Amino acid sequence: MGRLTPAAIGFRAHSGWAALVAVAGSLDHPTVLLRRRIEIADQPVRGPFQPYHQARELELSAAEEFLSDCADSAQALARHALQAAIDELRGYRVAGCGILLGSGRPAATLEATLRSHPAIHTAEGEFFRAAMMHACEACGLRCGGVREKEIMQTSVAAFGDVQRSLTGLGKLIGPPWQQDQKFAALLGWLVLAGRI
Repeated sequence: MGRLTPAAIGFRAHSGWAALVAVAGSLDHPTVLLRRRIEIADQPVRGPFQPYHQARELELSAAEEFLSDCADSAQALARHALQAAIDELRGYRVAGCGILLGSGRPAATLEATLRSHPAIHTAEGEFFRAAMMHACEACGLRCGGVREKEIMQTSVAAFGDVQRSLTGLGKLIGPPWQQDQKFAALLGWLVLAGRI
């Protein structure tokens, strides 16, 4: 059997879901292998799931338990979705994953987080990114990250004019090809290029 072609997976996490894009090649010779929305929150109604907003309404010990249960569920869902994507990429060797990072600083304690609305939003972003990172580790994949405010600068340094390349690729493969998918694809190519 010949060597498998390397591929990489990029993620942009949101509240309760993430954009997943698997790529091979480079921006000069790109291949988008998969793109999908994966659910990383177990909830009865589709839409944003904001565990820290819900935890704010609870006593501190109950909030800790609630968030722990939510984290276990999010990690299991993320692991299952990532493994399904890996299984679908037959003929490719997944070399690693990239995730878009936030730029906020988490509060020092849960109590401090729950007292501050901006800290709650920061914590929720970290919560879902952590679930994706945990999934990568559980699947035996290295996961690196780039801060959202640095993704374009990092990509331009690695590949040159990424905006034109991404626009052309979007026309070729069709929708959905929004910022979520573009950033996730860039993260994958950065992993393949050894930049993260």
